[in-house]
Amino acid sequence: MTADQVLSVLAVLRAAGVDVRVAGGWGIDALIGEETRPHRDLDLTHRQEQEPALVAALTGAGFSETLDQRPVRFVFGHPTGQAIDCHPLAFAPDGSAVQASPDPDRPFRYPARCFVTGTIRGVPVPCLSAEQQVHFHQGYEPAEHDRRDMAHLRRAFGVPTHF
Repeated sequence: MTADQVLSVLAVLRAAGVDVRVAGGWGIDALIGEETRPHRDLDLTHRQEQEPALVAALTGAGFSETLDQRPVRFVFGHPTGQAIDCHPLAFAPDGSAVQASPDPDRPFRYPARCFVTGTIRGVPVPCLSAEQQVHFHQGYEPAEHDRRDMAHLRRAFGVPTHF
């Protein structure tokens, strides 16, 4: 997905009143404020209760669901090859959130402080903090792009990473 495509999707969702945060590779690039590599998809978190509006907005923009792994995640694809990986969050009154995981006893946790703002092409976008990005890049064998992403976060923010 290109930066223009990401910004277009975010505009569609914002117009529909859907609160999303950019995560994954684009989230790291938003934190850094520059595109560091090509991205095959866009990872977004969203408020679980806004899922119907998110689905309607993406469908209206020509996307269709290609993978359903709810309650953990689901994916929308576009005929042009764009893919959006959607991660539903249940928010608590304190601003923190949880996401279901494949292990029901160990949900993914998002502290309130992890919801920050970055930029894509100079446009402010909601995203996840560097610390949260590092946290989600643990527990698996990293691909080369994961190693580069973590190196970017170390250089930009001085955060420790495990690879």
